[in-house]
Amino acid sequence: SADGELVQYHYGLKDLVTILFYIFIAIILHAVVQEYALDKINRRLHLSKVKHSKFNESGQLVAFHLTSVIWCLYVVVTEGYISNPRSLWENYPHVYLPYQVKFFYLCQLAYWLHALPELYFQKVRKEEIPRQLRCIALYLLHIAGAYLLNLTRLGLILLLLQYLAEFFFHMARLVYFTDENNEKLFNIWAVVFVVTRLFTLTLYILVIGFGLPRVESQALDPERGNFFSFLFNNILFRMSVLLLVCLFQASVMWRFIHFQLRRWREYWHEQSSRKRAAASTGSKQQSKLLKRDSGYHENGVVKAENGTSPRTKKLKSP
Repeated sequence: SADGELVQYHYGLKDLVTILFYIFIAIILHAVVQEYALDKINRRLHLSKVKHSKFNESGQLVAFHLTSVIWCLYVVVTEGYISNPRSLWENYPHVYLPYQVKFFYLCQLAYWLHALPELYFQKVRKEEIPRQLRCIALYLLHIAGAYLLNLTRLGLILLLLQYLAEFFFHMARLVYFTDENNEKLFNIWAVVFVVTRLFTLTLYILVIGFGLPRVESQALDPERGNFFSFLFNNILFRMSVLLLVCLFQASVMWRFIHFQLRRWREYWHEQSSRKRAAASTGSKQQSKLLKRDSGYHENGVVKAENGTSPRTKKLKSP
């Protein structure tokens, strides 16, 4: 081109060496964030062991998600994926990638792979390991799937939406650990979560239902990286995939609604208990005031305020 030579990249076995290198970089950055930021904050907060572990987890993920959101947004804007939604499925398969897209995917894979040894380094509790392993496996499956099946453009938008919602969630947890009465960020996260789920579902329907079936090359060609377009030409397969996507998003929303209802029940229960405690405290103070008005005790004997006993004195006979 007039601006110079344009170099694009394809995946291969050498990616494994690059990913291994950036796994060590991610471990070093993880330790830097832990040592110079999270540990200093933990010393001031004096959290319990359970909250300490959750605070470290959310602190690391806030740093990672914020960096990933800014980086991913920069990539999709500069590559024109947002301004031109047709580019998400046009010219599929997207075998050759720009440098920044390929580098982003390799760094994402390296981060989530580095999270496996970090479970040992951070001494995560045994009951928390299955949940974190499930989260790591899901991220690796989706990122590697988008990278190897040449759906990198769609994967970038989906990661941007997912990381945006996760950033607000873990940021809300950090604020909650510092001040348990502050839950405003959880409300913001709830709005962002619902909006991102709607955008995700709309994007799936747009790309799978309308985009990929219109690709010119509809034949299975693994050498050219064409894995899906011939399948989506079949309306039965296309509707089955969309149904599975809708069911998955519905299950995610059901868990979200269940979580919100449980949180609201706990909140109203706590508020009612505080009101009962305040009412009982007020009644005790009122009873004390009544006792103080009727007299005071001295050496076990009730005396009036003028120092005389409220009991009637017996007159002695002369």
